[in-house]
Amino acid sequence: MPALQVKVRPNARSSALEVQEDGTALAMLKAPPVDGEADAELVALVARHFGVGKAAVRIKAGAGARHKLVVVDVA
Repeated sequence: MPALQVKVRPNARSSALEVQEDGTALAMLKAPPVDGEADAELVALVARHFGVGKAAVRIKAGAGARHKLVVVDVA
């Protein structure tokens, strides 16, 4: 169950997930930070990056914040 520290940048031109050298990640999301849209897009982006379903990804800490702790259940 890897955990990933993610800094989120909403309202970007395109969606992308970049893993930094220090092990953290920068997520650029097209969705605005309104009504959980950015969080939902982050879950989908992380799931696609790790090749798992969206149900295997959850935001453990930082929902609604720019810095998040995302947990991925890899089975």
